[in-house]
Amino acid sequence: MADKNIVNKIVSVLQKNTKNFIQPLAQTIIKQYGKKPFLILVSGILSPRVKDSTSLQVCHELFKVAQTPKQISEIPIRKLEKLIYKIGFYKNKAKSLNKASKMIVEEFNGKVPKTQKELLSIPGVGIKVANLVLGIAFKKPEICVDVHVHRISNRLGLIKTKNVIQTEKALQKILPEKDWIEWNTLLVMWGQNICTPVSPKCSICKLSKICKKVGVKKHR
Repeated sequence: MADKNIVNKIVSVLQKNTKNFIQPLAQTIIKQYGKKPFLILVSGILSPRVKDSTSLQVCHELFKVAQTPKQISEIPIRKLEKLIYKIGFYKNKAKSLNKASKMIVEEFNGKVPKTQKELLSIPGVGIKVANLVLGIAFKKPEICVDVHVHRISNRLGLIKTKNVIQTEKALQKILPEKDWIEWNTLLVMWGQNICTPVSPKCSICKLSKICKKVGVKKHR
Protein backbone atom coordinates (compact mmCIF):
# COMPACT_ATOMS: atom_id res chain seq x y z
CA MET A 1 0.00 0.00 0.00
CA ALA A 2 1.27 3.48 -0.92
CA ASP A 3 2.68 5.70 1.81
CA LYS A 4 0.11 8.33 2.85
CA ASN A 5 2.81 11.01 2.79
CA ILE A 6 3.50 10.20 -0.87
CA VAL A 7 -0.19 10.40 -1.72
CA ASN A 8 -0.53 13.74 0.07
CA LYS A 9 2.55 15.08 -1.72
CA ILE A 10 1.17 14.02 -5.12
CA VAL A 11 -2.13 15.78 -4.47
CA SER A 12 -0.32 18.92 -3.30
CA VAL A 13 2.00 19.00 -6.33
CA LEU A 14 -0.86 18.48 -8.77
CA GLN A 15 -3.02 21.15 -7.14
CA LYS A 16 -0.18 23.64 -7.43
CA ASN A 17 0.85 22.78 -10.97
CA THR A 18 -2.51 22.45 -12.70
CA LYS A 19 -3.88 25.89 -11.79
CA ASN A 20 -3.32 27.22 -15.30
CA PHE A 21 -4.47 24.12 -17.16
CA ILE A 22 -7.76 23.96 -19.01
CA GLN A 23 -10.35 22.36 -16.73
CA PRO A 24 -11.90 18.99 -17.66
CA LEU A 25 -15.24 18.93 -19.46
CA ALA A 26 -17.52 18.64 -16.40
CA GLN A 27 -15.88 21.59 -14.64
CA THR A 28 -16.08 23.68 -17.81
CA ILE A 29 -19.78 22.89 -18.13
CA ILE A 30 -20.33 24.01 -14.52
CA LYS A 31 -18.38 27.22 -15.11
CA GLN A 32 -20.44 28.10 -18.16
CA TYR A 33 -23.89 26.81 -17.22
CA GLY A 34 -23.85 26.49 -13.44
CA LYS A 35 -23.87 23.35 -11.33
CA LYS A 36 -26.76 21.57 -13.06
CA PRO A 37 -26.65 17.78 -12.46
CA PHE A 38 -28.46 16.97 -15.69
CA LEU A 39 -25.99 18.89 -17.86
CA ILE A 40 -23.10 17.18 -16.12
CA LEU A 41 -24.80 13.84 -16.75
CA VAL A 42 -25.33 14.68 -20.43
CA SER A 43 -21.68 15.65 -20.85
CA GLY A 44 -20.71 12.34 -19.25
CA ILE A 45 -22.88 10.36 -21.66
CA LEU A 46 -21.50 12.20 -24.69
CA SER A 47 -17.80 12.33 -23.80
CA PRO A 48 -16.50 8.70 -23.89
CA ARG A 49 -13.76 8.22 -26.51
CA VAL A 50 -13.96 11.86 -27.55
CA LYS A 51 -11.66 14.82 -26.91
CA ASP A 52 -12.97 17.29 -24.34
CA SER A 53 -12.78 20.13 -26.88
CA THR A 54 -15.09 18.26 -29.26
CA SER A 55 -17.45 17.19 -26.48
CA LEU A 56 -17.67 20.79 -25.25
CA GLN A 57 -18.50 22.06 -28.73
CA VAL A 58 -21.25 19.46 -29.12
CA CYS A 59 -22.64 20.26 -25.66
CA HIS A 60 -22.84 23.93 -26.61
CA GLU A 61 -24.82 23.08 -29.75
CA LEU A 62 -27.17 20.81 -27.84
CA PHE A 63 -27.69 23.16 -24.90
CA LYS A 64 -28.70 25.97 -27.27
CA VAL A 65 -31.73 23.82 -28.09
CA ALA A 66 -32.42 21.97 -24.83
CA GLN A 67 -31.13 21.86 -21.26
CA THR A 68 -33.69 19.79 -19.36
CA PRO A 69 -34.63 16.09 -19.44
CA LYS A 70 -38.10 16.96 -20.74
CA GLN A 71 -36.76 19.17 -23.52
CA ILE A 72 -34.23 16.59 -24.71
CA SER A 73 -36.73 13.73 -24.47
CA GLU A 74 -39.01 15.61 -26.86
CA ILE A 75 -36.34 16.04 -29.56
CA PRO A 76 -36.85 13.53 -32.41
CA ILE A 77 -33.98 11.04 -32.62
CA ARG A 78 -32.96 12.18 -36.14
CA LYS A 79 -32.73 15.79 -34.99
CA LEU A 80 -30.82 14.77 -31.88
CA GLU A 81 -28.36 12.85 -34.05
CA LYS A 82 -27.80 15.96 -36.17
CA LEU A 83 -27.18 18.06 -33.08
CA ILE A 84 -24.44 15.75 -31.80
CA TYR A 85 -23.14 14.24 -35.07
CA LYS A 86 -19.62 15.65 -34.58
CA ILE A 87 -19.13 13.32 -31.65
CA GLY A 88 -17.99 9.71 -31.95
CA PHE A 89 -20.70 7.02 -31.95
CA TYR A 90 -23.31 9.79 -32.18
CA LYS A 91 -26.17 7.48 -33.18
CA ASN A 92 -25.78 5.24 -30.14
CA LYS A 93 -25.26 8.25 -27.88
CA ALA A 94 -28.37 9.94 -29.25
CA LYS A 95 -30.41 6.85 -28.37
CA SER A 96 -28.89 6.69 -24.89
CA LEU A 97 -29.49 10.38 -24.33
CA ASN A 98 -33.10 10.07 -25.46
CA LYS A 99 -33.78 7.06 -23.24
CA ALA A 100 -31.94 8.60 -20.28
CA SER A 101 -33.94 11.82 -20.55
CA LYS A 102 -37.25 9.96 -20.76
CA MET A 103 -36.36 7.78 -17.80
CA ILE A 104 -35.41 10.78 -15.66
CA VAL A 105 -38.72 12.44 -16.54
CA GLU A 106 -40.88 9.36 -16.03
CA GLU A 107 -39.18 7.63 -13.09
CA PHE A 108 -37.33 10.39 -11.25
CA ASN A 109 -39.74 13.32 -11.63
CA GLY A 110 -37.39 15.15 -13.97
CA LYS A 111 -34.50 15.24 -11.51
CA VAL A 112 -31.16 13.43 -11.68
CA PRO A 113 -31.08 10.83 -8.87
CA LYS A 114 -28.51 11.09 -6.10
CA THR A 115 -27.63 7.43 -5.56
CA GLN A 116 -25.20 5.26 -7.47
CA LYS A 117 -27.74 2.45 -7.86
CA GLU A 118 -30.33 4.74 -9.44
CA LEU A 119 -27.80 6.45 -11.68
CA LEU A 120 -26.54 3.11 -12.97
CA SER A 121 -30.09 2.20 -13.98
CA ILE A 122 -30.10 5.06 -16.50
CA PRO A 123 -29.23 4.18 -20.13
CA GLY A 124 -25.75 5.30 -21.13
CA VAL A 125 -24.58 5.69 -17.53
CA GLY A 126 -21.78 3.45 -16.27
CA ILE A 127 -19.84 3.58 -13.04
CA LYS A 128 -17.50 6.32 -14.31
CA VAL A 129 -20.32 8.71 -15.22
CA ALA A 130 -22.32 7.81 -12.10
CA ASN A 131 -19.38 8.62 -9.83
CA LEU A 132 -18.63 11.79 -11.78
CA VAL A 133 -22.17 13.06 -11.24
CA LEU A 134 -22.21 12.05 -7.57
CA GLY A 135 -18.90 13.76 -6.92
CA ILE A 136 -19.05 16.86 -9.10
CA ALA A 137 -22.78 17.60 -8.94
CA PHE A 138 -23.71 16.36 -5.48
CA LYS A 139 -20.38 16.49 -3.62
CA LYS A 140 -20.68 12.86 -2.55
CA PRO A 141 -17.26 11.23 -2.03
CA GLU A 142 -16.72 8.93 -5.00
CA ILE A 143 -13.70 8.25 -7.21
CA CYS A 144 -14.39 8.68 -10.91
CA VAL A 145 -11.94 6.41 -12.74
CA ASP A 146 -11.32 7.17 -16.40
CA VAL A 147 -8.36 6.24 -18.61
CA HIS A 148 -6.17 8.99 -17.14
CA VAL A 149 -6.87 8.02 -13.53
CA HIS A 150 -6.29 4.33 -14.25
CA ARG A 151 -3.09 4.91 -16.24
CA ILE A 152 -1.41 7.50 -14.03
CA SER A 153 -2.31 5.87 -10.70
CA ASN A 154 -0.63 2.69 -11.94
CA ARG A 155 2.24 4.51 -13.65
CA LEU A 156 3.09 6.31 -10.41
CA GLY A 157 3.27 2.93 -8.68
CA LEU A 158 0.53 3.81 -6.20
CA ILE A 159 -1.51 0.76 -7.21
CA LYS A 160 -1.23 -2.29 -9.43
CA THR A 161 -4.53 -2.97 -11.18
CA LYS A 162 -5.77 -4.29 -14.51
CA ASN A 163 -9.09 -2.49 -14.93
CA VAL A 164 -11.04 0.54 -13.73
CA ILE A 165 -13.12 -1.42 -11.21
CA GLN A 166 -9.98 -2.71 -9.51
CA THR A 167 -8.50 0.80 -9.69
CA GLU A 168 -11.48 2.38 -7.95
CA LYS A 169 -11.33 -0.14 -5.08
CA ALA A 170 -7.55 0.16 -4.75
CA LEU A 171 -7.64 3.96 -4.69
CA GLN A 172 -10.33 3.95 -2.03
CA LYS A 173 -7.84 2.23 0.25
CA ILE A 174 -5.00 4.71 -0.20
CA LEU A 175 -6.62 8.08 -0.93
CA PRO A 176 -8.01 10.20 1.92
CA GLU A 177 -11.76 10.51 1.33
CA LYS A 178 -11.41 14.29 1.10
CA ASP A 179 -9.39 13.81 -2.12
CA TRP A 180 -11.68 11.30 -3.83
CA ILE A 181 -13.63 13.79 -5.93
CA GLU A 182 -10.65 15.95 -6.90
CA TRP A 183 -8.40 13.01 -7.84
CA ASN A 184 -10.14 12.64 -11.21
CA THR A 185 -9.94 16.35 -12.01
CA LEU A 186 -6.24 16.54 -11.17
CA LEU A 187 -5.23 13.41 -13.05
CA VAL A 188 -7.28 14.25 -16.12
CA MET A 189 -5.50 17.60 -16.44
CA TRP A 190 -2.12 15.98 -15.76
CA GLY A 191 -2.81 13.22 -18.25
CA GLN A 192 -3.87 15.62 -20.98
CA ASN A 193 -0.88 17.93 -20.54
CA ILE A 194 2.05 16.09 -18.93
CA CYS A 195 1.58 12.36 -18.28
CA THR A 196 0.35 11.52 -21.77
CA PRO A 197 -0.43 7.91 -22.77
CA VAL A 198 2.54 7.64 -25.16
CA SER A 199 5.89 9.29 -24.45
CA PRO A 200 4.97 11.25 -21.31
CA LYS A 201 6.82 14.52 -20.62
CA CYS A 202 8.91 13.19 -17.74
CA SER A 203 11.57 15.88 -18.20
CA ILE A 204 9.17 18.60 -17.04
CA CYS A 205 6.99 16.51 -14.73
CA LYS A 206 7.00 17.73 -11.14
CA LEU A 207 6.28 14.17 -9.99
CA SER A 208 9.16 12.58 -11.90
CA LYS A 209 11.37 12.02 -8.84
CA ILE A 210 8.73 10.06 -6.96
CA CYS A 211 7.10 8.39 -9.98
CA LYS A 212 8.02 4.75 -10.54
CA LYS A 213 7.25 5.13 -14.27
CA VAL A 214 5.60 1.71 -14.43
CA GLY A 215 5.20 0.65 -18.04
CA VAL A 216 6.91 3.74 -19.46
CA LYS A 217 9.17 2.64 -22.32
CA LYS A 218 9.70 6.02 -23.94
CA HIS A 219 9.45 9.52 -22.57
CA ARG A 220 10.33 13.10 -23.36
